[in-house]
Amino acid sequence: MICVTGAGVTVRRIRAADAGRMRALRLEMLADAPLAFIETLAEAAARPHREFASRVARLSVGDEAAQFVAEADGRLVAHAGGLVAPDDPTITVIFAVYITPAWRGRGLLGPLVEAVATWSKSVGRPELLLEVVVGNDRAYRAYRRIGFVDTGVRVPHPTVPTLTELQMRRMA
Repeated sequence: MICVTGAGVTVRRIRAADAGRMRALRLEMLADAPLAFIETLAEAAARPHREFASRVARLSVGDEAAQFVAEADGRLVAHAGGLVAPDDPTITVIFAVYITPAWRGRGLLGPLVEAVATWSKSVGRPELLLEVVVGNDRAYRAYRRIGFVDTGVRVPHPTVPTLTELQMRRMA
């Protein structure tokens, strides 16, 4: 699946050959927004490239999990992943959404989420779920603009016990 968003940007599923560029984007993600992700920058930086490349290859195919990127001028500038919810096979959990600072506010979130949604529907999961740290109002408003609704469910942050996340859902 390829979605061209204009302005020289292409949104597509990650490929095994993207491993090096995806690793660079992952390290940027973790440095820029450490509370948004479960893995730490130190953990990701310490992982051998072959292990990282293997993970990217696995996520480039299949129905259980997938990653999508936005590419501009040969650089990966945004990312969103999806995986089957562990307790409900009809839901795709969106994870690791990130847009590099220079590209924020330029309309990439919608196409990234739509790429995950299209894949999710194609593998029989009609609903999307994501979690946002309570207080991250910019992300909350952005997800509402593309159709997500706050479910009222609050869950503990997976790595920072003093934080809470809110769940949002929408149809794929």
